[in-house]
Amino acid sequence: MSHLPSNLLPVDGSPEWMNRGDNTWQLTSATLVGLQSVPGLVILYGSIVKKKWALNSAFMALYAFAAVLVCWVGWCYKMSFGERILPFLGQPNTALDREFVFRKTFAGEFPNATMVYFQLVFAAITLILIAGALLGRMNFYAWMLFVPLWVTFSYTICAFSIWSTDGWLFKMGLIDYSGGFVIHLSSGVAGFVAACWVGPRAVKDRERFPPNNILLMLAGAGLLWMGWSGFNGGDPYAASIDASLAVLNTHVCTAMSLLTWLFLDILFFGKPSVIGATQGMITGLVCITPAAGTICPRVVQGWAAIIMGMMSGSIPWYTMMVLHKESKLLKQVDDTLAVFHTHAVAGSLGGILAGFFADPKLCYLFYGVEDSLHYTGLVYGIFNGRPNAGFRQMMVQLLGIVFVILLNVTTTSIVCLLVRIIVPLRLSEDDLQVGDEAVHGEVAYALWGDGEKLETATEPLTSEKNLEWPTVELRT
Repeated sequence: MSHLPSNLLPVDGSPEWMNRGDNTWQLTSATLVGLQSVPGLVILYGSIVKKKWALNSAFMALYAFAAVLVCWVGWCYKMSFGERILPFLGQPNTALDREFVFRKTFAGEFPNATMVYFQLVFAAITLILIAGALLGRMNFYAWMLFVPLWVTFSYTICAFSIWSTDGWLFKMGLIDYSGGFVIHLSSGVAGFVAACWVGPRAVKDRERFPPNNILLMLAGAGLLWMGWSGFNGGDPYAASIDASLAVLNTHVCTAMSLLTWLFLDILFFGKPSVIGATQGMITGLVCITPAAGTICPRVVQGWAAIIMGMMSGSIPWYTMMVLHKESKLLKQVDDTLAVFHTHAVAGSLGGILAGFFADPKLCYLFYGVEDSLHYTGLVYGIFNGRPNAGFRQMMVQLLGIVFVILLNVTTTSIVCLLVRIIVPLRLSEDDLQVGDEAVHGEVAYALWGDGEKLETATEPLTSEKNLEWPTVELRT
């Protein structure tokens, strides 16, 4: 101990059990994930929707982040990672007690305060992703109730079951490295179910919903992509080689997915769609999430991250561009930003591929468990003479998908029904025609002068129609 440099010696504010490097990286990773939401998705939502919904869409994201934060430290963190009271739920309690936040966390060499913050930003972005399916028509007061109810009664159950060391799916060996199940599959299914209960946008908005600013949309998408370095890089709970591998795999898969989606758009539609490329970027990020630190860049005779990128850029593209138009159910539900395809489909795909490509040695680095039955991908099981372990892992992954789907269909429906008793889920037809000003009394863009709105729209040059620039349609 005496041979350590003075800046590394334990002090009251840095006890012997705490690794300062790991703590620094964990706080940095959490902040990167937070920036994905605020301002990342705030900007993306506010710019990808029709002009009259820009403010409402951005504020739905900002409100969700704040509301989840209060719920998380108040009771949800302990329900997700605290003392077990059921196989799928922890005991609700506050996470702000001084004695608790200063103690070493359940995983990693840093305090509980850091873990609470890190897990908070994951919970928050899940609700914001759900909002993407509801933009352009949900009653904001209903959204204010939906957020705390859903994070309390749905997210906590899923997180405890899969991520808590006492959770039943965790004990079975389910691989969800960074939230393919807990965050993306959950948000995709919950968003789709909530969209079904809320109802569709106004007819005119469903027929034409041009983004109001594609350049700003790209800025938000860029924050989302770069922030994923913390999303996947922070989940080993250490500044380790596993974190480095997770970050590398994340960007390789994402780039390949974007390029695959772009190629398919050019091949079938004749133009390189910017919005399409953004959707391909998102599906790549989502697909690699459950497997980022558990697959090796080179598997057998191919690159797992590149293979996953090609599949995440093509399978969700097919479900969105082809299957969506042929399915009566998918056409009936108005999923504004196609969250079902970009998150539920891509998250399920990533979970299945994690069970296929998972390297048991890398899983050992992440989970700290080394046995012949758990955390063995099907490829490694077959080539290492243990096919039963590989097939078992695939079955566990499929079980996890079924559980998350059933959980979110049930809990989201119950939450929507409860909220509907108090306030309408959908805005009135008159408010749907107006948009932001009807909901908030404010608008994102002034149409005349310096912050002043033009009251009359009788002259042709001042009509909203003539002031809209040509934009690329969002294809869903």
